Amino acid sequence: MIEIILNGEPSALPRSMSILELIESNGLDPRKIAVEVNHEVVPKARHAERRVQAGDAIEIVTLVGGGSGAPDRKETAVLQPVDKKLKIGKFTFRSRLITGTGKYSTYERMRDCLDASGCEVTTVAVRRERLIDKDGKNILDFLDLKKLTILPNTAGCFSADDAIRHARIARELLTNLGNRGADWVKLECLADPKTLLPDPIATLEATQTLVKEGFEVLVYTSDDPIMAKRLKDAGASSVMPAGSPIGSGQGILNPNNIRIILEYLKENDPDYPVIVDAGVGTASDVAIAMELGCDGVLLNTGIASAQEPLRMAYAMKYACDAGRLAFLAGRIPKKLYATASSPMEGRIK
Repeated sequence: MIEIILNGEPSALPRSMSILELIESNGLDPRKIAVEVNHEVVPKARHAERRVQAGDAIEIVTLVGGGSGAPDRKETAVLQPVDKKLKIGKFTFRSRLITGTGKYSTYERMRDCLDASGCEVTTVAVRRERLIDKDGKNILDFLDLKKLTILPNTAGCFSADDAIRHARIARELLTNLGNRGADWVKLECLADPKTLLPDPIATLEATQTLVKEGFEVLVYTSDDPIMAKRLKDAGASSVMPAGSPIGSGQGILNPNNIRIILEYLKENDPDYPVIVDAGVGTASDVAIAMELGCDGVLLNTGIASAQEPLRMAYAMKYACDAGRLAFLAGRIPKKLYATASSPMEGRIK
């Protein structure tokens, strides 16, 4: 018998043997390990010639994942993560990013950015002066009405009556076009032109009226959880709290209020769509909104006014997907002190 120390533990070999024989007797693959004898590495080429001596301290080392915790055998890395579609009213969508059509330098650029974003819903405003531009072009000529669901927007309306009127006109126009967004409206009732904050009383009044008229109302509101709850109770198909003021690019200023809105509106109704609308400036803002648990993000200025809108359109698309996957995956808890990601067991002493 030959007494040795193997991986820090006393061990007895029945006979004299080489390092290679020791490896093979333990059922190990020589290609996947490294061997150290008495604190000196023995190269693989010398395993057959190096004999084990009594009292040798031998370490047989392999690589492990840089993370602790048992693997979840239910997970399969080769499978694409499955997510349910976004459901708003009677419609469902694969993309959770909704984009606007305003502020682009050309209709051609708008068209390309919408395509790059992967959106299936886009907002348009109802305006006499916007039907045909100075070059004789109509925005509808640059929108794929078979692919896109058009979401009419009452942007610029400062009263319930004005917003309701615009919604009715948009329904007539989209009905004539045969687009399924005819019964949709993105409702905005603004309080003043400086802040573009919503008028809560007018917004609630318009929501109630439009719901009675059969509209699917996606309503822009502040991040007030109580107001959000009242709008849902009024029949809104989606409540859309602002991340920050319209066009400001400040991102999500009050994530705690967004969390409360999500809690209130999804209680006993987990699939109710809460979509962040307004204030998104860059891709990380989108990811943050989605990681909070929002069902989607609506944006326009963040892409249209970027230095390179087409690049930003792609960035917003990927950020939306990444944020949604991160939310579904579940982030790790935040801790005060470090926690080693590599396992502590089996270290060489």
